[in-house]
Amino acid sequence: MSTSGRNQVVDTPAALEFMREIAERVNPEDLAAISTALSDKSRRLAVLAGGGARHLDEAAWREVLRSCFPSRRRAGDILERVGKDRLGAAADALFEDGEPLATRLSCFNQMLCDFRSAQADLAFELLHFAAPDRYWLWARWIWDPAAGTGALPLLVGDEVDLGAGLLGAVPGCERVAAYETVGEASAMVAGTVRALGLSREGPFDLDVFLACVYGVYMYTVLRMRMTQEFNRIVPELPQLVSRLLGVHHREVTTCP
Repeated sequence: MSTSGRNQVVDTPAALEFMREIAERVNPEDLAAISTALSDKSRRLAVLAGGGARHLDEAAWREVLRSCFPSRRRAGDILERVGKDRLGAAADALFEDGEPLATRLSCFNQMLCDFRSAQADLAFELLHFAAPDRYWLWARWIWDPAAGTGALPLLVGDEVDLGAGLLGAVPGCERVAAYETVGEASAMVAGTVRALGLSREGPFDLDVFLACVYGVYMYTVLRMRMTQEFNRIVPELPQLVSRLLGVHHREVTTCP
């Protein structure tokens, strides 16, 4: 799709305004450091796409779960209730191309029936970071169909129906039905922000940009709804982005 075609569906002024806000809150070096950390995370998770998930021991699975936003605080509970063997078998099946994505996601999410907050989001995060050339990221902070919130709706025009595919979808597979739509919208945003010079060509720079957009949105909402005392405990944008993407570490700095 041409850049002009993308600009018809991407809200370019909104993207530019978000970039201005981002530039005021985070240094370019921090953004580059987060992208590098995501590349390291992807290399660690690549074993999942190669059929090696069932061979991971409990310590390795704990690291995998701790590195993913939906499961980072429930890693111990998931390992205790599900176990590394079931996790490994389900993850290997998730990356098996012989079955439709809906079937693979359904089986993986059934395994996490006791952990509703991790369902769907965890599967999409594992798919994306283990095989970024084949799967894009979709988390609730990117777009939550139930709440109608997230980074993507803030960047695309009204003519883009992010809910396309949801209506009439098989119960329990609604997010799978909309996965292609989310991917297309993400590609449009990526093409536009790169054409505008707002991000690089790295495999995870769109993830960083979307997380920054959501962070700026969060700060705006908090300023309107919360007290100043509460606002002070919210992490600075680099730390917030790192947490959303599962690569939080103490070395990330903030703007002076």
